[in-house]
Amino acid sequence: MSGCQRKPITTEEAPGPYPPLSQAMVHGGFVFCSGSIGMNPQTNSIVEGTIADRTTQALTNLGKVLEAAGSGTEKILKVNIHVKSMEDVPLMNEAYMAFFAEPRPARACGF
Repeated sequence: MSGCQRKPITTEEAPGPYPPLSQAMVHGGFVFCSGSIGMNPQTNSIVEGTIADRTTQALTNLGKVLEAAGSGTEKILKVNIHVKSMEDVPLMNEAYMAFFAEPRPARACGF
């Protein structure tokens, strides 16, 4: 892959990943994002409230990273979600459905 043009993306409007990695990488017109959690980027604390609140924050953080890359959430093709338990899915789904307009991205959800 010599000559591979990769562009790292960072923004202070979203929490940085741990360990220190790129928040995203751009290559060939695609944006590859690191995981996003429900952390407030100003306080570096997980947001209080329900899984819906944390889901909304995680998706907002993802949006900020995509904006820094010159893209946006409307261009997302696939989302992978990890929740602690099946009990979290209904509230997570509510936040997810409220965040994404139709047609929503393809999605996988694991526990």
